[in-house]
Amino acid sequence: MLCISLDFSYIYYVTKDQIIAQKDAKIASLEFRLKQLERLIFGAKSERTIPADLAQQPTLFGSLQDDTPPEIEKPSETITYSRSKKKHPGRNPLPENIPVEEVVIDLEIDTEGLTKIGEEITETLKYTPASLIKLRTIRPKYAAKNGEGVLIADLPNRPISKCIAEASLLSSILVNKYVDHLPLYRQIQGFKRDYNWSPAQSTVGGWVQACCTLLEPLYNLLKQKVLASSYIQADESPIKVLDKDKKGSTHQGYQWVYHAPLNRLILFNYRKGRGMHGPKEMLSDYTGYLQCDGYTVYDKIGMMPGITLVGCLVHARRKFYEAKDNDLSRANFALSRFREIYKIEKETSEINVEAKQVIRLTKTKPILKELKDWIEQESLKVLPKSAIGKAMRYYLNQYHKLINVTAAPELELDNNLIENKIRPLALGRKNYLFAGSHTAAQHTAMIYSFFASCKANDVNPRIWMQYVLENINECNIQEMDHLLPNSFKVNM
Repeated sequence: MLCISLDFSYIYYVTKDQIIAQKDAKIASLEFRLKQLERLIFGAKSERTIPADLAQQPTLFGSLQDDTPPEIEKPSETITYSRSKKKHPGRNPLPENIPVEEVVIDLEIDTEGLTKIGEEITETLKYTPASLIKLRTIRPKYAAKNGEGVLIADLPNRPISKCIAEASLLSSILVNKYVDHLPLYRQIQGFKRDYNWSPAQSTVGGWVQACCTLLEPLYNLLKQKVLASSYIQADESPIKVLDKDKKGSTHQGYQWVYHAPLNRLILFNYRKGRGMHGPKEMLSDYTGYLQCDGYTVYDKIGMMPGITLVGCLVHARRKFYEAKDNDLSRANFALSRFREIYKIEKETSEINVEAKQVIRLTKTKPILKELKDWIEQESLKVLPKSAIGKAMRYYLNQYHKLINVTAAPELELDNNLIENKIRPLALGRKNYLFAGSHTAAQHTAMIYSFFASCKANDVNPRIWMQYVLENINECNIQEMDHLLPNSFKVNM
């Protein structure tokens, strides 16, 4: 039977089976999207897969997972064996840098005449809450010998002129806000509860803004160091911003993040939109490898001279993982190829870069090419708009970037490192919800840049920030290198 559909320009014929097939494809696509949303909301976030050979192994609780009747009991025999028993390592030792307070508990009886043969030492931890200390600086004044004027010592250098907050307090406020995601009003509540001190929120907010103004030259230096690297990873993440021109709603801004793995520095840069203007301006003079996902803006950036785009295997793999419900056999085949690539990478993690590069070219690159050839053949057998079809198309569209992960040994296979750097931003959004203004959003980018770089270099952000606030006023631009987290050294 033919169904006739009339368009104003022409008449075309569609069979009933074709209409049913189209509707089935649309239903399958909608069901897939619904399952993805349910997994994001209720399911596990892990994308771990179990190889087929392991999946076939019986589980410890296999009898609880099926309805097969129990087997008839068979005669059994007892087999004994011996094994060496491993000694339990015990709890982890307490850090040596923690102050020690000793308490001696002796016998309540008279110990005179007894011989001491040893001691039993038990180490536990007790907590002393942080404390505010009123620092009273006293400067004696003297009359000059000639009777003209008064002599008095200069005040020590402070991060913010005429501010009652010392560098240690400012550092604590910044770390609490941007590392522990504690909004300023909650910190003020803590001051009131623990110390009966309640500064105005506008005052504390002004301190944060003044610190950002003070740190801006160091932020610009960090930007120079990141862009001077020959290898950068890039990603972006949304942030809501209050905008005076938008009454009743917030503006959707974006934090663009650039990670230089070779010098372990991270740069956050706020932009009002997700368009090309921000990264194009940032990377206008950049030369080197740029690793990114499949967002089309990066493809346009890659057309700029001197930039070589590198793809992310995790993003390509994720498409096939999400397609398992749609086409399990094809998805598992692709996932097995990715698993083999990461196995090779793990085995070469400890060897020198020259040997690692040889293995990448002789083993990893052929697997990527083999997967591409397989997809080109299999993509003709699946619906283009199905989950597996979209996964295959993504891989083919990104292949020219994915293959570049083998171009140099220092390149990562994926963008996981930078996605980990963005995670604190996602945690912060749940606590303070939005930035108060576009300027505040850029200040947030500045502080996130510093603290993310501290984490990448295993530097205590509180100690680092206090040291920088105490010393940055006395440094000129040419002397600021030692203040960056990847160069920071301090005696603890």
